[in-house]
Parts: sequence; C-alpha cells; structure tokens
Amino acid sequence: MAKEKPKAENKQKLQWHPAFAAALEMELLENKDDLEFEREHNLNRKPLLIDCLIIKKNVVIKNEIGKFFRKYNIIEYKSARDSLSIDDVAKTQGYAHLYKAYGESINAIGFDEVSVTLIRESKPVGLFKYLDENSYIVSNPYKGIYYIESGLKFPTQIIVGKELTHENHEWFNLLSDKVTKQEMARVIEYSRKVRNKNEKELIDAIFELSALSNKNVVEELKMGDEDMCQALMEIMKPEIEEAVNKAVNTAVLQERKETTERVERETTERVKREAEKKLKETTERAIQVAVEMLRSLNLGNTEIKEALQKNYKLSEEEALSYLK
Repeated sequence: MAKEKPKAENKQKLQWHPAFAAALEMELLENKDDLEFEREHNLNRKPLLIDCLIIKKNVVIKNEIGKFFRKYNIIEYKSARDSLSIDDVAKTQGYAHLYKAYGESINAIGFDEVSVTLIRESKPVGLFKYLDENSYIVSNPYKGIYYIESGLKFPTQIIVGKELTHENHEWFNLLSDKVTKQEMARVIEYSRKVRNKNEKELIDAIFELSALSNKNVVEELKMGDEDMCQALMEIMKPEIEEAVNKAVNTAVLQERKETTERVERETTERVKREAEKKLKETTERAIQVAVEMLRSLNLGNTEIKEALQKNYKLSEEEALSYLK
C-alpha cells in the first residue's frame, strides 16, 4: 500500500516533537501529579527511542486522550509532514513489546498494563482504509479519537488533531498551521497569568512552534493593541534574545574574519614589497661589482654597457646609469 505523500517541507525546518511533548503535558495538566513523563524514552542501551512514555499512577484521568491510558503508555507523534501507515502501527506495537520485555524482572510489566497512542494532525486515510479492508474493529468514542479494538496485542488509539474539539484540546490545536487570531490571543493572555516555571516553559515551547507555523497571525497581533503586542513580546523574549545574540555573534565573526583577511593581505603585500626591495638592492650591488670587474679587465664603457644589457636584461638607459 502506498504511503500518503507528506506535505511540502517548510523553508524553515520546524522542531515539532518538543512542542508536541509540551502540548501533551498541557493537555494532561490537571493530572500532572499523577503522571510521569519521559521524553524520548530509551528502550534499550542502543538508541531506540519512544517519542514519549507516560507512566500513570492509580488515578482516573478526565481528559479524553488520557481516558484510554493504562499504567504504561507509549506515545508516537507524527507531524503534519509525516505519514502514518500500518507499518507505523506495527512499529509502535514493537515498541510496546520491547518495553514490556525490558522490565526489571520476568513479567514485571503485564500485557494489559501497556497502551499505545498514535497522534497525527490530519486523518491517515490510507491507514483507516487498510484497517477497514482487513476487518479491524475501530470505534470513535470522542471527536478526533479512534480506538483500534481488535487485531493488535496492545490497546491502541489514534488521535487526529484536526478533528479534536478546540474547547477540550486547545493545546494540540496550537500545533496546527491554521490557528486563528482569537485562539492565539487566548494563549497569550493565559501565558501572562501563569506563574509556575515548568508550565510557563511548556507554553513557551508550544507557542514558539505555533508562532513559526502561523506567522501571519502573529504579525496581525503585533499590529493590534499595545497590551497584546507587549504580551507577545514577553512570550517571545527568549526567541528574540536568541535571534539578537545570533545576529551579534554573526556580525562579530564576520568582522573578525574580515579583519584577519585584511591583516593577512596587508602582511602579504608588505612582505612582497620588502622582498622586492631586497632583490633590487642585491641586483644593484651585483651589477656594480660586475662593472668594477669588467673595468679591471680594461674594457670600455661600450663593451661594459652591452654586457650589462645582455646579462641583466637592462635597457640601454639603465645600463648607462651604472657607468656614471
């Protein structure tokens, strides 16, 4: 089965996974004390990474995405540019098998304690077609959330970002490139009120990705009222400072490079001039010695002049200057 074609790459490569992980934590913020998040969990000593592992304590989660969770929950995120096929489902099932197998003791992690969640912005039509044609049972308990209820060893849910209700899943909605001005403004206002350092960092990570994906909306907000513009600048302060520092460092490096090249060029020219001067002085001394030797042989000026022209490639005028 052919994989769905990913969308065209943005000119600036966006780092989707940090923002996704932040959005997932914000989605489940109400149960932050009951969940343990491990980003890019290492399955083994070799680099085989899960996008996110969530370990749930003995608690009932209200969030629609978290209702599906077991004790150990493997999360795989696909950005708007990534495909999601039956092979990706198989891969995450493999992750679940490996995670179970690498428990601290035999059967320390039960099959019924592990779940798999696959998240993608748009619905993977090809995957759902495959599931339907191969008699998998798929239910749709909530808008944008699908459970694969048969055919897989580990319970699996598929989250379609575009179909989630904005009211209940505002943070995932911000990972889209179609965020409205009102939605962006709400996040900015919310961020201004947050005092918890960890929560603030999560929001900033989401906002950074969302701002890059929705530049037109950000520009509109900048042109709006002064308070909103100030709030926007506060959120974007780390990115602005980073951009300024980068620009300054680039300018410093460029100036340093130009200075080095100028010094090298001036040094080369000076050395060349000094070498040419020394060569000229040496040649003049050699010609003067030659003139004295030729005169000691009782040669006349005409013979000496001709000898100098021949041996030192001098013009007649230059040769005569040595005979004065």
